[in-house]
Amino acid sequence: MISSQEIKKIAKNCINVQYHAILELKNRIDDNFTSIIRFILESKGRLIVVGIGKSANIGRKMVATFNSTGQPSIFLHASEAIHGDLGNIQKEDIVMCVSKSGNTPEIKSVVSVIKKMSNPIIAMTGNTKSYLAQEAEFIIDVSVLKEACSNDLIPTSSTTAQLVMGDALAISLLECNNFTDEDFARFHPGGTLGKRLSSRLSDLINSDNKPIVTSDDLVNSVILEISNKRLGATAVIDNDELKGIITDGDLRRMIEKEEDFSTLRARDIMTKDPIIMNTEDLAYNGLRLMEQNNISQLIILDNDSYVGIVHIHDIIKLGVV
Repeated sequence: MISSQEIKKIAKNCINVQYHAILELKNRIDDNFTSIIRFILESKGRLIVVGIGKSANIGRKMVATFNSTGQPSIFLHASEAIHGDLGNIQKEDIVMCVSKSGNTPEIKSVVSVIKKMSNPIIAMTGNTKSYLAQEAEFIIDVSVLKEACSNDLIPTSSTTAQLVMGDALAISLLECNNFTDEDFARFHPGGTLGKRLSSRLSDLINSDNKPIVTSDDLVNSVILEISNKRLGATAVIDNDELKGIITDGDLRRMIEKEEDFSTLRARDIMTKDPIIMNTEDLAYNGLRLMEQNNISQLIILDNDSYVGIVHIHDIIKLGVV
């Protein structure tokens, strides 16, 4: 049986081999790479990614990343492509074939037909002398010295190199297109990321549950307002002007300090200059601000007018984390 020490050595060697394969990719980012980026940017069509075997798995991930960052893309499995799916390729599309050897029968067949269709081909290959490379307009070299397995057979370093180079393409295109957080949110409306980038504090405001007292109100009235509105705090407003905030924490500290608080008023226990945010601010940013300041409530304004209070629990329930 292999010892624990040997297992750790094998795993570390696997990581080390792939690490050096990735480092070598930096030397391939040259004028040819920038020409490919500019060519894709200037295209009016989509980026069609073709692959087979393990390269197909990497190709699918590339397409997912391209589409999520604003670069229209579809994936074609090479074997399916030569049995009818080549009809997905339109006149202005660019085809990027991902293949370690660049010489598999399916890739050769796909390339042969695409050449007749006059679509430009980008070859992402580990063999720059392959059939694929020779027939392509552009070549992205993802060759590696060796795979991570002892037999130098299992696609490991080679697929990692493909994956990382695909990300380099996607991020370069993203930056060149000035892709913003708002764009990302538009393409990711669901899930935590989508909510984090699209949910605003206005989504959490209930205009019918807006705790409010005046600075002259007695503490008993403050307690009732906080209790009734169930947000753990109330804003202190005089003549439509925000004067402060009173939280349940302020009330606890008052009780610990004062034996008789029957004559105390809101102004006596409120926190002046409370932390505020606006209705159009992202809910996730509100959560971060509360965490940074160790508070549980935020006063929310709309055009300098008080519209309500948001509690940290409401933001968490929203699903932005």
